[in-house]
Amino acid sequence: MVHGELWTVKELFVYPNEYIYWSVQIVMYPFMTGLVAGAFVLSSLYHVFAIKELKDIARFALVFSFALLFAAPVPIILHLQHPLRGINVMMTPHFTSAIAAFGIVFSAYGAIVASELWFLYRKHFVDIALPLKEKPDKTLGEWFKFIVFCTLTLGVYDVSEESLHRDEKAIKVLAGIGIPVACFLHGYAGFIFGSVKANALWMTPLMPVIFIMSAIVSGIALCMLTYIVTMEIRKLVAKKKSASLPRHETREELQSAEINVIRMTAKYLLLFLVFAITLELLDLVFRGYTAVKSWDVLRSIIYGKDFTDIFILQYTVGNLIPFILFLLPNLTIRRAVLAVLLVMFGVFMMRWNVVIGGQAFSLSFAGYMHYHLPIIPHDWETLKEGFFGALGVFIMPFVLFYFMIKIFPIFDLKESH
Repeated sequence: MVHGELWTVKELFVYPNEYIYWSVQIVMYPFMTGLVAGAFVLSSLYHVFAIKELKDIARFALVFSFALLFAAPVPIILHLQHPLRGINVMMTPHFTSAIAAFGIVFSAYGAIVASELWFLYRKHFVDIALPLKEKPDKTLGEWFKFIVFCTLTLGVYDVSEESLHRDEKAIKVLAGIGIPVACFLHGYAGFIFGSVKANALWMTPLMPVIFIMSAIVSGIALCMLTYIVTMEIRKLVAKKKSASLPRHETREELQSAEINVIRMTAKYLLLFLVFAITLELLDLVFRGYTAVKSWDVLRSIIYGKDFTDIFILQYTVGNLIPFILFLLPNLTIRRAVLAVLLVMFGVFMMRWNVVIGGQAFSLSFAGYMHYHLPIIPHDWETLKEGFFGALGVFIMPFVLFYFMIKIFPIFDLKESH
């Protein structure tokens, strides 16, 4: 059976060899890389531009960006018919192919984030490793912890003021370099679509910029959502501990800190959301004004076949409603949760409409193809290319984040920067 035949339904005149080859995993690929870039940009707003109000969420976003980084290439690997060939992108990267260039960009970005995390948490590693080093009788767990944190120090135990000041400078430099690299990491996904001359919906020079802006929006939204969930868990723990530990952070203190961070972060999310919506509408108006040869079939897709997906789900539910929710005064946690969920849904629908919508019309311009997402898997192909495959990719960074915060604590860290 031809790849794509399982979930493609044809209408009118379509060439026999035409199918929707790029499935939901190719939707997830730009979506996940966008979350990586957006989370890093949020952390850099504090480290580079010294926006003090974002200090609490900046470290959180950096660690989360690192967790998201490992999940970014997974959709591509799952989509490949020969997944073992995926490592070739990392082992033999070059710039003659946009996909192959991903190996260089991904490696460079991973090195930048890992280095920034090391400088940020170096003092923490030393503070854990030195007491364990001096402890004579260590348990098996302490030996394991000692080996891990000793390795992470890389043999650098100097925590003087001068040394920490150099660390702070290194963090700022790395964050500054990381912003364009993070944008390029995701912008090249838009470049891949925008450079396909055979597809009328994808071929636009605005595609990389639109992808970058929507990526920043989705990354900030996911960080806000994860931060809120984490803080709510901390409040439950604080409520139980407040009776036995009077000096422990109270639930009210955490509530105040949480709402202040969310309100400040929401302002920057709103700013990038305006840019993203403006660029997408500008592209739509430009296509209608120029009305090239392919406009007739594009119009039938945009204003006909995919009208609900584009104008109702993406622009109204995913853009307009959260925009209004953020503009209303006195933003609450519940309203923020609803708004960021809708924002992420809107960005996902944008990716869906680009990837799936771009394959919805035949190259004959006389027929259409419809994509049916496999929900219940009945073989390996429908599992990895269906709903549960996409869900697994989305859950993966949260699992990684849970284990990463055991090494990179996002709260209750002794400040050195």
